[in-house]
Amino acid sequence: MKVGSTSKSLEEVNASVDTTTKIGSWKKLFSFLGPAYLVSVGYMDPGNWATDIAGGSQFGYTLIWVLLMSNLMALLLQSLSARLGVVRGLDLAQASRENYPKAINIFLYILAEIAIAACDLAEVLGMAIGLQLLFKIPLLVGVTISVLDTFLLLFLINYGIRKMEAFIIALVGIIGLSFFAEMIFVAPNVSQIAKGFIPSIPSDAALYITLGIIGATVMPHNLYLHSSLVQTRKFEKTKYGLKKAISYNFIDSSIALNFAFFVNSAILILAAATFYNNGMFNIAQIQDAYRLLQPVIGNKWAPVIFAIALIAAGQSSTITGTLAGQVVMEGYLNLRIQPWIRRLFTRLIAIIPAFITIYYLGEQSTGQLLILSQVILSIQLGFAIIPLIHFVSDKKTMGENSINTLTKILSWIVALIIISLNVKLVFETIHDWLTTTENPIYIYFTVVPIASISGLLLLYITFLPLIKKRKISSEINLHGELKHLSIKSKQTYKKIAITVDFSNVDSIAINNAIAQGGMDAEYILIHIVETAGALYMDKDVQDFETKTDKLNLKKYAEELKQKGHKIHLKLGYGNPKKSIPDIVNQSGADLLVMGAHGHRAIKDIIFGTTLDAVRHSVNVPVLIVKK
Repeated sequence: MKVGSTSKSLEEVNASVDTTTKIGSWKKLFSFLGPAYLVSVGYMDPGNWATDIAGGSQFGYTLIWVLLMSNLMALLLQSLSARLGVVRGLDLAQASRENYPKAINIFLYILAEIAIAACDLAEVLGMAIGLQLLFKIPLLVGVTISVLDTFLLLFLINYGIRKMEAFIIALVGIIGLSFFAEMIFVAPNVSQIAKGFIPSIPSDAALYITLGIIGATVMPHNLYLHSSLVQTRKFEKTKYGLKKAISYNFIDSSIALNFAFFVNSAILILAAATFYNNGMFNIAQIQDAYRLLQPVIGNKWAPVIFAIALIAAGQSSTITGTLAGQVVMEGYLNLRIQPWIRRLFTRLIAIIPAFITIYYLGEQSTGQLLILSQVILSIQLGFAIIPLIHFVSDKKTMGENSINTLTKILSWIVALIIISLNVKLVFETIHDWLTTTENPIYIYFTVVPIASISGLLLLYITFLPLIKKRKISSEINLHGELKHLSIKSKQTYKKIAITVDFSNVDSIAINNAIAQGGMDAEYILIHIVETAGALYMDKDVQDFETKTDKLNLKKYAEELKQKGHKIHLKLGYGNPKKSIPDIVNQSGADLLVMGAHGHRAIKDIIFGTTLDAVRHSVNVPVLIVKK
């Protein structure tokens, strides 16, 4: 865990894709394509399926215009998010932490976490439903199994952002091809689809579905994520370089989000043509849609393709949800924890309400739960959109890359539409609860105060920047006031500990250690015997590996002594995470040098991350070297 350390957004992949070496417009464009595809999967996750199916089955093609409007909103907002990341080199959470007081940032962080948990809830349910439909696995078991994909992100990100993007694009391709096939099966009426682009909201129920569609399409966590992902590209930070990066990222967003619009439209059209046109107006459950596809369409492959696409949507969305959670936590709290802990934390927040709801209300409740999750996302949108508009409008920090007047007006119109719809929904929902609940005092003391505080917070972040322009230095400092450095003219180490494991990394570690101490220092060579016998018998073990390790350690010592170095040997036993710190702390060493082997993902899980455990347990500086 790191608190207050200097780090860039998604530091492990930041600026890892070099676009400066690409010659030619097409090659340059291709090197920028990718971040928006990771973002776009959030626009076609299982939560979208639930709202699209409900909208199509209840209102036919009437709400297609909502999908189009949501897509245009998404394109505008995602382009603002990308612009912030490209120009400022900050993600949305980092920019918020820089501009708002700590108390406000804590509230914004909590709301962002709620949004991510709501999104993850949809992914959990979608995966569980997909597994149930294809393999007849009970829904509660499927929800539990969904914990396992916690480790998929760890595996992918260690192979680089481009590999992860390729994996996501492959899943997106599966979804697109699936619904292209479904459109061929269902053969919808094109003229009726065209009428659906005429704006109308026929009822309050349609408003609820409309909000769900907006919440499912324009996702708050995607605004945080996109501002971070664009920073994975290394480009020239010149006036021309910034403008080209903004332009290429807009093209990336346009392609990816229009593809997401096709998928969402296909789901709604499928529901309208299959269910609404056949008098089935209450199909809100994904499971019901799956079961009815074959008898209504008359094609046995339709439900199978539907389920495969659902699993692909859930799995791709779960990866981006993890990354968004990391961006939000690190950005708002300046707190970095192990990715698998972060993922498990997010997933458990989603699993608990899903598990409880399914257990007490039955599997038939998942449709309503999915739609509710998307409405929650919609309500959170204002708290991400308003700061984003303020940040990209600020000429002090964005310079000539701040948005123009027309874009600013359109952005505020989008924010006003979303917030107005949300205020209407919240007001009507609370009013219904107060009038229908036998004892409304609980509503007055819980829901009403939360809604009021959220409203005041929204007003604060909306109008504070307009009333008082905060002075921001040109050099961004995300980590508080800098302390004066204590610089010594010469740092010498008298006793240096070196861990060895008789691999080709040992030479690098020993050379680096000697570079720090020279001929005057004492060197302690440490090796830990990790056999099963060593774990139980400690120093009493006398197996073949222990004897071999002792001989190898002596050979190292003899070779170094011949060169004039002072060498001591320390053989430890059992778990290196415990043995190494014990030896170092007891030896009086003032520096520890360790070799890193570059274990990745699965190997880290199997072999453990010794380096992190050791460096937090020793009382001296640690120098980590890698081949």
